[in-house]
Amino acid sequence: MGAVSLTDDYRTETDSLGEYKVPANAWYGIQTARAVDNFPISGRGPDTDFVIAHVRVKRAAAVTNRQAGWLDDDRSQAIVNAADRIITGEFHDAFVVDRFQAGAGTSHNMNTNEVIANLANEALGGTRGQYDPVHPNDHVNMGQSTNDTIPTAIRLAALAKLPRLCRTVSDMAEALDHIATREQDTVKSGRTHLQDAVPTTIGREFHAYAWTLRRCVNRLEQTRDPLCEIGLGGSAVGTALNTAPGYVENVARELASLCGESIRPAPNLSAQMQSMTDLQHLSNGIRALALELTRIANDLRLLASGPRTGLGELTLPAVQPGSSIMPGKVNPVMFEMLNQVCYQVLGQDAAIAAMTQAGQLELNVMMPALGSALFDAMDWLTHAVSAATDKNLHGLTVHRQHCQAFAHSSVGLATLLNTSIGYAAAAEVAKESEASGRPVRDIVAERGLMDPEVFDAMVLRAAKDGRIDKPD
Repeated sequence: MGAVSLTDDYRTETDSLGEYKVPANAWYGIQTARAVDNFPISGRGPDTDFVIAHVRVKRAAAVTNRQAGWLDDDRSQAIVNAADRIITGEFHDAFVVDRFQAGAGTSHNMNTNEVIANLANEALGGTRGQYDPVHPNDHVNMGQSTNDTIPTAIRLAALAKLPRLCRTVSDMAEALDHIATREQDTVKSGRTHLQDAVPTTIGREFHAYAWTLRRCVNRLEQTRDPLCEIGLGGSAVGTALNTAPGYVENVARELASLCGESIRPAPNLSAQMQSMTDLQHLSNGIRALALELTRIANDLRLLASGPRTGLGELTLPAVQPGSSIMPGKVNPVMFEMLNQVCYQVLGQDAAIAAMTQAGQLELNVMMPALGSALFDAMDWLTHAVSAATDKNLHGLTVHRQHCQAFAHSSVGLATLLNTSIGYAAAAEVAKESEASGRPVRDIVAERGLMDPEVFDAMVLRAAKDGRIDKPD
């Protein structure tokens, strides 16, 4: 990069392709400016966690290269200081390359290199855009390649997001468990095939939802350790070309300290730039979570349907009017929103799967879009689950009398009589209940098979733990 000419609006920088205009006050440089013009695609800049993760890679590299004697103290410290300012929240608006960009993420890598170089140079008394004494490639990018820094940064960003997602889903599970404990004796009709079935309780139903979500969290947490195996130091193709002795181990140790994670070199550096399978495994876990959340959201919408002509077993808090034409209508909007987010997350997972298999030879060049899809899926679910929990699970009410009425009107209660009067006789009771519309409880009492109070206790016991005592 050569000398810079400056006007009020822009400066002109030079690279191997020639001259190019850069906004005069921009912290980035010529290669970023070219990328901004080349890729006006989505209008979305890079993910914040990804920006911080990539800058941490640069910081760790500067410290490691100084320790190896490859980078002098002044340049190293200037790079570290610039990185620290970005990590703590400054200059994020200087990261401007679209998420859909040059393969592998070269444009974003240079965006980071240029911003850090310009910050470091001004701190050392240099001029923005001249890259002296700190050069984006020679010093900020020392011992690195796009091919090893970008996949490492994607892993670090995912590791930053994962605890937030897991914590939010755990909070939803806790809210479901709270409802379950409160309603552990609320008997309701079970439904299989969307038809009346044997009794259960709201408590059992909601404890099952909570348990399922916790299982999803456990599976997501199992993806954490493999994400800590990085290929940083592999350089261009995994051979560690142009890296200082001991760089691979030392830069991983420095990153572990910066991130608070058990970051360590992968056993095979080449594999970590060829293969995105660790990220795919995380996406698999996110997809499984989205599928379970979709099912639970659909159940809650069904259970809250009505209020007069649906199931109406529970009411979700009203958060906004539900119709522009029907006065007083209230819809289950938070779980409708959660459904929509889950479906979009499934689309992101499909894209990640396609991009995971799209790697060729020594590199997967789809990493920018793959990372973006993964980050979106994690962030969207985190925000959607949190909103649904806060605005609809907290404050959810159960209509216990309505649940009881449904339970006692269900012919499925005849199943409880199998052990006392046999399947055939119980079927006759069920047929009479179906034909007459009378509750099984009343028919049993009329036939002298069981006192109503004993029948009620049997229903509660069966609903809670499925236990029916054998008759003497």
